[in-house]
Amino acid sequence: MDTIALILSIIGCLNWGLVGIFQFDLVAWLFGGQGSLFSRLVYTIVGLAGLWCISFLFRKNAFLGGE
Repeated sequence: MDTIALILSIIGCLNWGLVGIFQFDLVAWLFGGQGSLFSRLVYTIVGLAGLWCISFLFRKNAFLGGE
């Protein structure tokens, strides 16, 4: 679950980078605009993945090889 959340968060970050640098929303382009059902679903899933990733901050040695 953590790996999937991290991958989805990275995808969201890359999309925001494209929006910020080039004013190009890849998700909207792929799924028919920002208001389309599929785009909104992707945005929601990526947002939930980002919320899940917040838990990484509160785990002891989460990605440092600890158990």
